[in-house]
Amino acid sequence: MKNKIRIFSVLLFGAALSVSAQEIDSSEVTSNQTETVKDTVTSGKRFKLDGIAAVIGDYVILDSDIEKTLIDLRSQGASTEDVTHCQLLGKLMEDRLYAHQAVQDSLLVSDDQVNGTSDRQIQQLTSQVGSIEKVLKFYKKPDLESFRAELFEINKLRMLSEKMQSKIVEEIEVTPEEVRQFFYKIPEDERPVFGAELEISQIVKQPEPSDEEKQKVVDRLNTIKQDVEENDASFNVKAILYSQDPGSKSKGGFYSMTRQTPFVKEFKDVAFSLREGEVSDPFETQFGYHIILVEKIRGQEVDLRHILLQPEVSDEVMLKASKELDSIRQQVLDGKYTFAEAALNFSDEKETKFDGGLLRNPVNFDSKFELTKMDPTLYNQVRNLKDGEISRPTREDDPRGGPSKFKIMQISNRYDEHKADFARDYIKIQELALRDKQYKAVQEWMAEKIEDVYIHVDSENKDCDFSNNWVKN
Repeated sequence: MKNKIRIFSVLLFGAALSVSAQEIDSSEVTSNQTETVKDTVTSGKRFKLDGIAAVIGDYVILDSDIEKTLIDLRSQGASTEDVTHCQLLGKLMEDRLYAHQAVQDSLLVSDDQVNGTSDRQIQQLTSQVGSIEKVLKFYKKPDLESFRAELFEINKLRMLSEKMQSKIVEEIEVTPEEVRQFFYKIPEDERPVFGAELEISQIVKQPEPSDEEKQKVVDRLNTIKQDVEENDASFNVKAILYSQDPGSKSKGGFYSMTRQTPFVKEFKDVAFSLREGEVSDPFETQFGYHIILVEKIRGQEVDLRHILLQPEVSDEVMLKASKELDSIRQQVLDGKYTFAEAALNFSDEKETKFDGGLLRNPVNFDSKFELTKMDPTLYNQVRNLKDGEISRPTREDDPRGGPSKFKIMQISNRYDEHKADFARDYIKIQELALRDKQYKAVQEWMAEKIEDVYIHVDSENKDCDFSNNWVKN
């Protein structure tokens, strides 16, 4: 089971929160400092942990870090039955080696980035439990500053580690020949089995509000802006009362963002054009109309509040869109158009209409969706469709707060569970080959850096069967 820990792609936030990494002078660490009272981590017994388990470069890992990580994994519902003390220690050592080398290679993260991430986590936790006092009590912190300081160290280490891992694999690619060799080296009786898959096509109609309704929303946002600027009204309260953005309404419209934050371009362009304290004019995105108040600018990060209002679409317009799709559906059934031709001619969804309405899997942009891994909403929309059947018009509300739309759907192709086939499953095999090549590159990098970096493993951990040569045998 020594490789089991590698399946933990990331520690959940709760686990990461408890794992502290303290910078030290590694020359001062000796085996005499590793006084500790240990037991098998998986026993669940209560015991004092205050020794040093290992040192990687400028980072120390305490025995208590290992136990806290295990406890937090359990609290998040992860199975830890086969996870050992040695595996957890090995994973924590890998993270510290990545972070240490990131600093050596000048792959730095700014304090503003780290603080911004910590602030978002605090906001998220506060919104979940109701108050910052409850958050501090849960994490046994005496005050917000000590909690923020611990978050800072945890997030900085994690972000450094992620940057280093990305750098190691960023230029790795696989050629078609490498994919072929990877596949045919797998014994036939050991080749992966892929689950049942569907190819799904859709035709979308997006009901549009009238110009009059759009102007009503713009006028209302201008009134709110004027009240904030001239009467010192609270933007925070206005957002709670009126904003239609489900992601920020309860937080008074608050977001903290950088240029890399995945917001639409129009929103970011306005946000980064404002000064502190300035309120934007109303502007439009695919989600509706917004105004933004910039609260604070921290280097490349902006704290802001915004209000989103969406023009109303009349029942008449909504009914018209549904009836239009009904008509298109009937024309396809009558053979006037193929589904692909109808999508090209009539669909309002630019992302799919030029590909015959074919949906793309957001994970790998393949056209196939594995049934066991499909988004539940999409699965429920197509699960009862027979091959060649076209659904009735279905209304779909945007969970991100965008306007509603109507669509009809068809299962274009159905693939039963099957053993991997090189031609049929090339994209999936290519992904596996790439991951395999990246994994080998990381292992080579790890072996090289372990030889170069100061590493101390406590004597009580030297008998661990690590997957890496941490004790430099």
